[in-house]
Amino acid sequence: MADNSWDHTYDVVVVGSGTGLFSSLLSAKQGLSTVVVEKDKLYGGSTALSGGGMWMPGNRIVAKSGAKDTRGRAETYLRTVVGDEAPEARWQTHLDYAAKTVDALLANTDLNLIHMKEYADYFSDEPGGSSTGRSVEPAPFNLNKLGDDRKLLQASGIAAPIPMPITGADFKWMNLMMKRPDKASWRIARRVIQGIGGLALRKDYAAGGQALAAALLAGARKAGVHLWNSTPLIDLILDGDKVIGVVVERNGKQERIRANRAVILAAGGFDRDIDKRHEYQSPAIEAGWQFGVKGNVGDTIDLAKKHGLDLTLLDKTWWFPGLQSPDPEGPPMMALAERSLPGTLIVDGSGHRFFNESTDYMRAGEAILGLDDGEAPHLPAWLIFDDKFVKSYVMGGVKMPMMGIPKAWFDTGIAFKADTIEELGRTIGVGDLPGGVARFNVLAAQGQDDDFDRGKTAYDRYYGDPTNTPNPNLRPLAKKGPYYAMKVVPGDLGTCGGLRADEKARVYKTDGGKMANLYAIGNAAGNVFGGVYPGPGATIGQGMTLGHAAVDDILAKQ
Repeated sequence: MADNSWDHTYDVVVVGSGTGLFSSLLSAKQGLSTVVVEKDKLYGGSTALSGGGMWMPGNRIVAKSGAKDTRGRAETYLRTVVGDEAPEARWQTHLDYAAKTVDALLANTDLNLIHMKEYADYFSDEPGGSSTGRSVEPAPFNLNKLGDDRKLLQASGIAAPIPMPITGADFKWMNLMMKRPDKASWRIARRVIQGIGGLALRKDYAAGGQALAAALLAGARKAGVHLWNSTPLIDLILDGDKVIGVVVERNGKQERIRANRAVILAAGGFDRDIDKRHEYQSPAIEAGWQFGVKGNVGDTIDLAKKHGLDLTLLDKTWWFPGLQSPDPEGPPMMALAERSLPGTLIVDGSGHRFFNESTDYMRAGEAILGLDDGEAPHLPAWLIFDDKFVKSYVMGGVKMPMMGIPKAWFDTGIAFKADTIEELGRTIGVGDLPGGVARFNVLAAQGQDDDFDRGKTAYDRYYGDPTNTPNPNLRPLAKKGPYYAMKVVPGDLGTCGGLRADEKARVYKTDGGKMANLYAIGNAAGNVFGGVYPGPGATIGQGMTLGHAAVDDILAKQ
């Protein structure tokens, strides 16, 4: 029997303030005393750093936009792409709760959501896949609604060069501002007016994950959730096969919190623990490639081992390739549209391509590390492009069209330039770059990627250039230089393996039983979809839906 002396008592303790804020809000709304403990000084976790999208099949925002879909099609899709990599009951819960979670988010926060139109499922060509898109994202949100909590919100991982909130749809068309000014100009103008004009009206608008985290934080506070930052989880307190509380460190001392009803672990993954990454995933992974918050070091993994809790999918990660950053202390620069736009290819040390560059970012990361086919990592990997590309598109989220490559990129050794492909290959130490580029140019000129099917799916084409025909993802490199190379690193948004949980997010023990009163969601748990990333926002989406299911299960046990 555990020591029954307590410093605090709550019905529900939520560990982590990303998607865990949604669970805490629902719990408090149902009359349960709820506390969120966050190890960081800032709230929002990796959710705040993300794009904020949520893959939610069947929700009313998508339906209102005119998209037609059925539950059966979504089931067919997941059954096809997930297969036996995850229990069907887990992803069925996601489908059960997707629409009602969107409804609850709208009802309990000041957030507005918009359809991520035509942001296709990542396997859009598979049975049941959607080219129209099943995801929603936050509309710009006024951060000043947070009041004093504004200074405690995690900063966005996607920043514009001037104050302006950028949604996912805005980002797509900003990349094409030189090619489709009819689509881009009014969007950019609207966001600039909203950003700069908003500040004049004392409104600080944000989009993406920061908008989502802000709305959840404000909603949780309004619902009466107690929020404790700078409060890391130290241990779980057990009474036999039941969790009855937690030990945290607060204000320099350890405190025991009684959890009368449940503990929900939403503390993120282990992306920043490089030793664990090497042990479970790949020895090629390096520190500095991660986009998630620095506190994601697998605290729940260590506690699982201590208390006999089962773990799963530790070899899986939400990969997100990036360009090496000129700031050695910062995360990589995004390489999302850059991989899909025409006039680029990615090669390894052989000088030749090894995958479809326009594929979704999870499969792209697996390909770079050789995790898709068991080959050795294709590192270093190089993004090869020409001057037309430089002048036409955004790069790394910071270099605008018609701007040259920033001098700092050359000075710090992350970008290289040469007048010929042969010279570029010698500069970066890639011998047969001319052969690889020659092969690519033939395929690109035909608009048909015989090697890797680049541009075949609706997802591939989403970040392509529709003015480039016949394939929006393929264009031969120019006959005349200069040409450029930048290192591509297999960055990630977080790991997606962790505690093994059931369809209600209840945590399993290693003996196959359940640890009563303990739930795990988001990246603290194994991916609902196994080793698969089915669509944009599946990471945050499943944290929200399984968190919703967990609260319903807690309430059902009254």
